This record gives sequence, structure tokens and C-alpha cells, in this order.
Amino acid sequence: MQFYPIRSFGFIDIPTHSLWRLFMSNRLLQRDYFRNILKYGAIMTNKVCVIIGGGSGMGAAVAREMDKRNYDLALMSPSENCEILKNELGGIAVRGKAENATDLQELFNTTMNKYGRIDSLLIHVGGPPKGDLLEISDEEWITANEMVLLPVIRMSKLVTPIMQAQGGGSIVNITTFSAFEPSLTFPTSSVYRVGVSSFTKLYSDRYGADNIRMNCLLPGFTDSLDLPQRFADMSVFKRLASAQEQAKAAAFLLTDDSSYITGQSIRNDGGVTRSM
Repeated sequence: MQFYPIRSFGFIDIPTHSLWRLFMSNRLLQRDYFRNILKYGAIMTNKVCVIIGGGSGMGAAVAREMDKRNYDLALMSPSENCEILKNELGGIAVRGKAENATDLQELFNTTMNKYGRIDSLLIHVGGPPKGDLLEISDEEWITANEMVLLPVIRMSKLVTPIMQAQGGGSIVNITTFSAFEPSLTFPTSSVYRVGVSSFTKLYSDRYGADNIRMNCLLPGFTDSLDLPQRFADMSVFKRLASAQEQAKAAAFLLTDDSSYITGQSIRNDGGVTRSM
């Protein structure tokens, strides 16, 4: 639970939050605000974490980790899984696809209407098309771009003004170890997730002065996928990572525990990659 200061404006108090227009248009928000003034002399609210791909696997595991840290949640997934998880953890859920700009806008609007703030954003998208390198069609390469890179850019455009107004925030992009050592098994993923790492570094350079951080988490093979033993054997531990292990690393990057880390692509792959 976090308290936000208020400042005097005539005979009433108004929030220092720059989203004054939203506040004035929402009577329920005004009611709760003035109740908190009477009780605490301040606005009392949890921080908010938005999770794209928050219905199952690593995304759901991150949602549970952030719930333990008392974050309110806004979840999106293509299926009903995000709604099922919302019923378990609370928060809001929006069905949608990361590659659909309209769905991303709906998630953003719903989150702001409900909470009025966004402190952390996790982007975890599904696997793009695969195939033999030169057999992948132009349309499949375009689809991969829309699935992997564009959601990061689009969501950054939406949340950055909010985080600037709040004095900071953290964005984490879950990509893959093959962004560090490209794999012919995942051609389009390897190519476009490198683009995410590049965008992450550029973004952190541009908005670090606003106390907004962006990092990439590069997992190895994880038990949220049904993978044969040969993939587990690629790790020095001879096992798959658990989704919970990846989620703890993501939660670290999403919170102030990692307040001096930005612009990084951090491998959590169990030693699959060999380069230093």
C-alpha cells in the first residue's frame, strides 16, 4: 500500500497526479478520494502492473508474483485464461492479442479507467511463425514483427506519458535466449527479439532521466511448454526452468528492487547460452 501526498487548492485538496481530467470525470474515483482524505489525509492506492500474456505460463506466474507484492493487476490474453486468473487474484482482465493495436488500446483504457495509473508493464507474447530460414514467407515475417516488436513499441507509446507524470515506472519484455545466440529452430523469433533488445536500450537511454526503466528478460526452456528432454538437457542443470523461477526474475525487474538496472537483456536460461 502506498500513500500519495495532496496539495491544497483553495478550500479543497486535489491530487498532484497529472491525470486531473480523468479524476474530474469519474465520480466513483472522486468519492473514494475524498473518503481517503477524511481518513488519512492522502490518497491510498496500490501500485498497478499490466501484464500482456497474463493468462497462463510465465505470464500467469508473474501475475501471482506481483500479487504477492500487493500490486493491482490488469491482465490480457487471447483466451478466457486471463479472466479465470482475474477471478483468482482480483484486478481486471481484457481478452485480446498483443499484435492487435485496438486490443492494446482497450487494455490501456480499461486499466486507466479502473486504477488511474500504471507502474509496471510486462510484455510476454507467444511464439511467432517458424520454419526453414528461406522457406518462411514474407507474410510470416510480417506477422512475426507484429507479434514480437510492434507490441513493445505500441505499449511504450501508451504508458510512457503516464509513467512520466507519476515520476517513474518499469517495463519488462520477456523474449528468449535466442535473442542473444540466434537459433535456426526459431528464426523469426531470433531476429525480431533482437530488435526488442535494441529498442529496449534506445528507450532506456531516452527515458532514463524520467526514472522509467526498460529491460528484457531472456528465458531458456521453461516447463510452461511441453518440451522433450533434449531441450532440458541443453541446460547445465539438465532440467527445464519452472515458470515460477522466471516469474521471480521478472518481478525483480518490474519492481524497485532493481531500481538501478535499465537497458539490459538479462539471460535466465540455466546456462544454455555459451557466450560471455
